[in-house]
Amino acid sequence: MGFGVFIHRTDSIYDDSPAERYQFPPQYLGRVEACVANWIVYYEPSKVADTRGYFAIAKVERVVPDPITRGMFLALIEPGSYLDFASSVPFRDGEDLVEHGLLNEDGKISGRAQWAVRPLSPNDFDRILARGLDVSEPLLPRTDADRPQDGFGEDQAPFAFEESRERVSFLSSRIVRDRVFRSVVLRAYNERCAISGLKLINGGGRAEVAAAHIKPVQAGGPDIVGNGLALSGTAHWMFDRGLISLADDLEVLVSRQANDPDSVRAFVNRSGRAIVPQRAFERPHPHFLRWHREHCFKQ
Repeated sequence: MGFGVFIHRTDSIYDDSPAERYQFPPQYLGRVEACVANWIVYYEPSKVADTRGYFAIAKVERVVPDPITRGMFLALIEPGSYLDFASSVPFRDGEDLVEHGLLNEDGKISGRAQWAVRPLSPNDFDRILARGLDVSEPLLPRTDADRPQDGFGEDQAPFAFEESRERVSFLSSRIVRDRVFRSVVLRAYNERCAISGLKLINGGGRAEVAAAHIKPVQAGGPDIVGNGLALSGTAHWMFDRGLISLADDLEVLVSRQANDPDSVRAFVNRSGRAIVPQRAFERPHPHFLRWHREHCFKQ
């Protein structure tokens, strides 16, 4: 059992859904099985345009044969474990590799760098984690902003977990995950409310929008940008109570149970559709939008 790196591309030919499953051919079976019950880092190769580098973590729950594609396997991701990095981590830190384990005895990059699945040392995992989860930037919550929580102070020390249970506790913390999720979503939406289109910054320089889960964590919704929306307080309130929702084409739907539907529609930006990120993988995923319409939206 150990850490690993899984290569994933946004234009992947494999049936991947990083928060749920990772499809791979049989030659990687042993390496993937070695990661079961432990954390892996997703990496996008540098040859991909606008590469994200190391961009997320997840925990492998189990490995099963792919029930649809013969000869392929699936690494199933433990529900709720996936987390996008607040900041993607480049392959190189200046002239040095972030992943030290890729260096051979001569200090050069070994052939392991080409492996789609490869082992990762605890030190390399912690190093990537420290860079990826760094949220020391002005995208902080509006409350308790001056009180550091769970290691997120002004000067964040390098991650050094003496025991595995410390790492598990940290990566499972809702405080940590909510702060990182907020940073990821607000950056993707440029701190602008997806419903109203307003970008409001308070006197302290903080964005007056929240990072809302489309499918709530309590219902099994993952901390992935495709399950997030940047919403102002009013929009967030209406979305959570099912007074508004989104169609798959991002049209803003207004519930017939809203007591003042005309005012709700006037609150929506002129296009009548949610304003979402340009990059496809950051936009609301239809799977989560469908869940919200079926379980929250008041028709």
